[in-house]
Amino acid sequence: MPPTLCERLAALAIDTPAGALPALAIERAQMVVASTLASAAAGYGIDSARVIRDLELADGGTPSASVWFSDRRLPLRAAARVNAVASDAAASDDSDLRSIAHIGTVITAVALAVAEAEGSGGQAVLQAMVLGYEVAGRIDESLTPNRMRRGFHGSVSTVFGGVVAGGRLFGLDRNRMAHALALAATSIGGLAMAADTSCAREYHAGLSASTAVNALLAARAGFEAELQVLDSPRGFLQAMGAQEVEAITADWGASWDITTDMAIKLMPGAHPFHATAEAAADAAALARAEGGLRLEDIAGIEISAAVQWTHFQGDPHPRNLVDAAHSIVYFVAAAIVDGGFGWQHMDETRMADPAIAALQDKIVMDPSPPALPDRFPHRHGGAVTLTLADGRRYRAECKAPRGSGPRGVLWSDVQDKFRHLMPASGLDETAIAECLDCVMQLPSAPRVDRLVDATRVAGAVSA
Repeated sequence: MPPTLCERLAALAIDTPAGALPALAIERAQMVVASTLASAAAGYGIDSARVIRDLELADGGTPSASVWFSDRRLPLRAAARVNAVASDAAASDDSDLRSIAHIGTVITAVALAVAEAEGSGGQAVLQAMVLGYEVAGRIDESLTPNRMRRGFHGSVSTVFGGVVAGGRLFGLDRNRMAHALALAATSIGGLAMAADTSCAREYHAGLSASTAVNALLAARAGFEAELQVLDSPRGFLQAMGAQEVEAITADWGASWDITTDMAIKLMPGAHPFHATAEAAADAAALARAEGGLRLEDIAGIEISAAVQWTHFQGDPHPRNLVDAAHSIVYFVAAAIVDGGFGWQHMDETRMADPAIAALQDKIVMDPSPPALPDRFPHRHGGAVTLTLADGRRYRAECKAPRGSGPRGVLWSDVQDKFRHLMPASGLDETAIAECLDCVMQLPSAPRVDRLVDATRVAGAVSA
């Protein structure tokens, strides 16, 4: 009998030698660690993150891994859950450009928790993260776009990244890794409509991380699942509407998804809107360069974005973080007014700015956006056209946002993000510098203890 997809993925995840992973992939994993910690710092004080943290701390258990930005430790599953929720809560983590699944949050939360408990070195952590990203990315590429059309959130694929990253660090053999993948497939859930409109988004991230750890611990202890669960009739892939299933394992090692499709957020909110926000700022800059731009002279603004094909636009007048993170109209109006969209735009006072509000009412969507070149709308950015009262038009297009695989990811951008968001954690400037240094030294670190210790804030548990 030929091996199942769970078995084939397990073999690839276990047997891929460390030397097969290029330096760029390892560096991108290192950047994901920095980005995830920064995003978790921004999310630590958000109510949803506090609720989950307080619940898990009250429940207690064997202290095996650190809760970032506190002085407490929890069982593996609980620590991974708490840290993943914090990272996702501020809508400032990473995304995969094919599907906007937040793979980096989950693989970082799981990998650092397992590595702390197992005494793993930094290089092993980064290698495990690259492989976890690869498996999750390949599965979700097969699911895109039908899983979203069927109502499922990206957590249903990110869980596999956590399983592979944690399984590598646990030293699972092929059989137990395969059963961990199978257990994850039959355990995970999450509905997209809830993630787009509420704090269920970060709940899903915690669910993905904790489900991955639960599957790993059960499989390591000998629990066995149905190994045909991915590829059998009525199995996971068929239920999610997967396409091109054979591509999930094809050409393994020819390229690495963490270098080609991973994008680190350099502004908050839904990643599908970042390129369009850049285009809006660029169009406004063109108008300003040609003799100035008075906002009251803008007669109309048209958005033509690939994301229109997903019908994902959000509330045009958001008044809270969740709505603002999912409003393309707010992104564009704020980017025109302020010359770009940034971390400050998740503040409710900026959402109520009258200048931004006036432009939001002038925005329309292109009635006939260009046809998509493939089934991955989030890869293709958008264009914005400003029309002034005197008839002049200014148009700019952005295919991929800064900080993404197609444009490259710069350490200077990642470090700027880190320094900007980390003060929300309660760490002082010296401690933030120490934490960043730990991230930069991670590839040569014999253990991750110094990094997780650098996130410790004495006495800080709840906001």
